[in-house]
Amino acid sequence: MFPRYGHVISSWGQFVIGLFGYALAVRLMIASGLGLGPWDSFHVGLNYLTGMSVGAASMLIGVLIVAGSWLIGIRPGIGTIGNMIGISLFLDALQPYVPVVTDWRWAFAFHISGIVLCGLTTGVYIAAGLGKGPRDGLMVGLSQRTGWPIRRVRTLIEVAVLGCGWLMGGPIGLGTVMFAFGIGPAVQWGLRLCGVLDSQTRPHQPVELVTVAEEPKCA
Repeated sequence: MFPRYGHVISSWGQFVIGLFGYALAVRLMIASGLGLGPWDSFHVGLNYLTGMSVGAASMLIGVLIVAGSWLIGIRPGIGTIGNMIGISLFLDALQPYVPVVTDWRWAFAFHISGIVLCGLTTGVYIAAGLGKGPRDGLMVGLSQRTGWPIRRVRTLIEVAVLGCGWLMGGPIGLGTVMFAFGIGPAVQWGLRLCGVLDSQTRPHQPVELVTVAEEPKCA
């Protein structure tokens, strides 16, 4: 009985650490001042186009992504909801502690560190086995359906979203482009490091997600 509860506590602890780290990564990129991420730019563009708030746009897109992922066989878990709520809460909590930088060297250091940390912490919270975030589920589902590696699928998603955001008038900066092309390799690295992605998967093969129900990894 007690080992079982210990596993649950460990899984949730790892999940929360992953969400906190992801929120910190986003805060670092915001503080760099080099530009919004593709999805954030997309949400702002949708706000310009429809008049709905950025928060409402983000929630609507999240729901649509979950629905689309369900159709291609990726079932949401409790972590899917926790992901959307937890990262938002941590983003607000971290705001006073990650000031905006003005020196271009620090700006690039912040932004590149943020991209790498995004990739690592994606692996951390997915490895907890409580469910993927909405965009992670879409990424994995498309990778499994197409047979393309995670890095290619994630990059194509981000570039497509960047283009849509730009067409709707969303703000695009150098950091937006850096994130769009850097996050795919970073996420694939994070998933492999945390034992979620089969290390034997070749570039032309679909991803194989390792079962993480027995013990959370990357803790």
